[in-house]
Amino acid sequence: MTTQQPEVTFVGTATTVLRIGGFTLLTDPNFLHRGQRAYLGRGLWSRRRTDPALEIAQLPSLDAVVLSHLHGDHFDRVARRELDKALPIVTTPQAERKLRRWGFRAAEGLPTWRTRELRRGGETLRLTSMPGRHGPGLLDLALPDVMGTMIDLERDGERRFRLYVTGDTLNRPMLAEIPQRYPDIDAMLIHLGGTRIAGILLTMDARQGADLTELVRPGLTVPIHYDDYPVFRSPLGHFLAEARRRGLGDRIRTVHRGETVPLTPPVPARPA
Repeated sequence: MTTQQPEVTFVGTATTVLRIGGFTLLTDPNFLHRGQRAYLGRGLWSRRRTDPALEIAQLPSLDAVVLSHLHGDHFDRVARRELDKALPIVTTPQAERKLRRWGFRAAEGLPTWRTRELRRGGETLRLTSMPGRHGPGLLDLALPDVMGTMIDLERDGERRFRLYVTGDTLNRPMLAEIPQRYPDIDAMLIHLGGTRIAGILLTMDARQGADLTELVRPGLTVPIHYDDYPVFRSPLGHFLAEARRRGLGDRIRTVHRGETVPLTPPVPARPA
């Protein structure tokens, strides 16, 4: 058991290494390099503009992978080839079926609000599937199912930390149920980028991201998934400016590729 503060290492796109209590998770593994193409489905490809900060061989020992959905910029051919096939992957039921065909026999698809628990020595890490929608209206039916994940750390039966990872969802009315069911969210990893294909918004842009931050009101928001592919059209700076305009700027923490930052909310400055 460890008392180390929760932290995130940003690898790129939506790929992070999360260290929470005694557990280490990998999210949305995208290890393609600059210039390589990710398959987005329906005959669509996008060429990566950045390099990942780590290679799979450089990753720490992992307890599980959290996969929001099965797009090529979230689970790529490098991950398919190099990740340990015995590694638990918590994902959507739709993605589970394909992953198992690829040999990942420990993949587990969670319907919305269902939970998977990891346990070690007095600590429990609870992973719960959150609602998400990748596209507007009927277009969503042509896209992979997507989920967010609520990650709760409990120690000796007491909750110690709560992290919400949004996944590639748009901000839709269904997300209003999340803060009702899960108040007191310590931190949020928010997938931004304002992804547009054929002019249609498929991931949150600056305005939607700020709207969700206001809705969820986490102690800390860390933006990811914003500049690695040309289909990402909403720069990080737009989100930061919108957050400052709404008075949310002091609860946003940016993280550069290869950087590790704590996921604990900032301590408010005392009045002079």
